[in-house]
Amino acid sequence: MIDVDYIIHGDYLLTMTEGEDPIVDGAVAVAGNKIIDVDYIIHGDYLLTMTEGEDPIVDGAVAVAGNKIIEVGTYPLVAEKYRPAKTLGGRGKVVFPGLINTHTHAAMVYFRGMADDLPLKSWLEGYIWPAEGTWLSAEFISDAVGLACLEMLLAGITTYNDMYFFEDSAARVVKDMSMRAVLGCGVLDFPSASAKDTQGYLDNAERFAKDWQRDPLITPCVAPHAPYTCSPDTFMKAKALAQRYDLPLHTHLSETQHEVQEIIAKYGKRPVEHLNDIGFLDSRLVAAHCVWLSEVEIDLLAKHGVGVSHCIESNLKLASGVAPVVAMLERGVKVSFGTDSAASNNDLDIFTEMAIAARLHKTMCNNPTVLNARQALTMATRLGGEQLGLGGKVGSLKVGHLADVVVADLNKPHLTPFYDIYSLIVYSMRASDVDTVMVNGKVVVQSRKFLMRDEAAILDKAHWWKNKILQKQHE
Repeated sequence: MIDVDYIIHGDYLLTMTEGEDPIVDGAVAVAGNKIIDVDYIIHGDYLLTMTEGEDPIVDGAVAVAGNKIIEVGTYPLVAEKYRPAKTLGGRGKVVFPGLINTHTHAAMVYFRGMADDLPLKSWLEGYIWPAEGTWLSAEFISDAVGLACLEMLLAGITTYNDMYFFEDSAARVVKDMSMRAVLGCGVLDFPSASAKDTQGYLDNAERFAKDWQRDPLITPCVAPHAPYTCSPDTFMKAKALAQRYDLPLHTHLSETQHEVQEIIAKYGKRPVEHLNDIGFLDSRLVAAHCVWLSEVEIDLLAKHGVGVSHCIESNLKLASGVAPVVAMLERGVKVSFGTDSAASNNDLDIFTEMAIAARLHKTMCNNPTVLNARQALTMATRLGGEQLGLGGKVGSLKVGHLADVVVADLNKPHLTPFYDIYSLIVYSMRASDVDTVMVNGKVVVQSRKFLMRDEAAILDKAHWWKNKILQKQHE
């Protein structure tokens, strides 16, 4: 809260501004000799703070000064207290925290649709890894991340958690697009365009951490790829690096039955048990997928505070299976949503992740009450922020939190009528309903227009790369 010198109130407050009627039971807050100026007031018919136990605020608003939220409440009260330079939202709108995508490989958006309708092993080893070997470079990453950020921001995603290569190039583009990202430097035990050996990947990650660890939008991360591509020694070196710089960790875990069988054959343990035995499991870890888990493994994830990114669309499309999300939530595991890459999904849309997950797990559990709409939206906002170590900053609309805010339009046929705002967002809303997006106090999308760069130029560059890839394939 902001300290003020006086609040002056009366039965009537006459502002004497043109066209404005007297305010009954009105008041002004005085700091020094004036009403408090703020950069924005964002309001809507409903404001969802996504703080635990708090209901939607009808006719709600947030006041934003700089990059932070300084007031949350009903619009009449916020409007009386603050004078905004600009007002966003309005009637027929809903305001909620920016969505958080906790697992993706953003630059793979340029491989969208390259190889579909294949099992993971064939898809990865037969198509994706060869394509990466041919095309990955700082230039490729820079251009592709621009498209991925554009897609995500227009879909209300304000933060994403990445695992890929040339993340320094990605970081510069993310900054230019005014998005927030946790960028995980991929670590493998075999060479790629990014590094010749394991130590090369770890050196890349440490250099990236040193360069970006104090940036307001970029959080460096260490991302050993998976138990089948990284040795125990590699995992533990990655963890030591993350601890040294106080960074998040990010890995793939128990995505397919084939992976589980491979790890059992190699180490005599299931994947989660294997990582537990070597001492890798940690509360700083986000583990993507976690489809094939035993009861013991679920308990281990809960015990160590490991966050799980649920990538339902990618898992369904690759026929990898369905993660036991309800069981994990019941045991206290923090589960969020990830899109995985656009090469396996094939989009970067958290609305569809929520909609499919909330429906499918009801059938899987034969119980229509599990994974309700409010819980799904919590996974897409507050739990995602907590997993990434940003829980005190993003994922909910609270005083002191960073101003990552989404305004969506309710005046659509497919959103009319409705009786519960959470159900509406999870079961009916689409990415195209997002109207305005603010990241770190800056408006980056307004009236569905991206404000930071030329959208057409980003799309043209994507087509240029597609033609280049096709030409190479036909040589």
